Amino acid sequence: MWEAITQWWEAFMHWGGWGTVGSGLAWIVTSCLLIAGLIGCIIPILPGHLILLMAAIAHRLMLGREESGMEWWTFVILTLLMAISQALEFAAGAAGTKWFGGTKWGAWGALVGGIVGMFFFPLGLILGPLIGAFVLEKWGAKQELKPAAVSGVGSVVGTVAGMGMKLAIGIVMILWFFIDCFWIG
Repeated sequence: MWEAITQWWEAFMHWGGWGTVGSGLAWIVTSCLLIAGLIGCIIPILPGHLILLMAAIAHRLMLGREESGMEWWTFVILTLLMAISQALEFAAGAAGTKWFGGTKWGAWGALVGGIVGMFFFPLGLILGPLIGAFVLEKWGAKQELKPAAVSGVGSVVGTVAGMGMKLAIGIVMILWFFIDCFWIG
């Protein structure tokens, strides 16, 4: 089975179409995708980390293994970083709520509010977790006004921290791409 996959991959990589893309054009496409991916790490409408991974894959496909300088394990590392970033992004608002003394109701409210808030960009990114945590703390956990509000503020702090972690992981992905292209590969 592994041999068949390897043969298919080699045939795919030696297909005539990939070799016709020039090195300059490949770097222009890759650079545009890397910039779009970094912007996507800040603006949640774009799937930033996925675009960064696609930039690396496109670069390898356009230039091949030798000229791109990219090893197969780079894609594993970039995929793991992408998965870690997504998990941290979804959990950050809930973790902020818990950190500020909220209950599981508030954590769930921050999570659901964050998901709903994505559709109301840009204010929904901050207000979604805040309102979600506050509403479920107040009516789900039967908290008083002040603890429910503190829980909501915690969700905002967690959400902002999650955005910062998402950007940091995006920068690490870009740095790893360049390190593999120029120093490792």
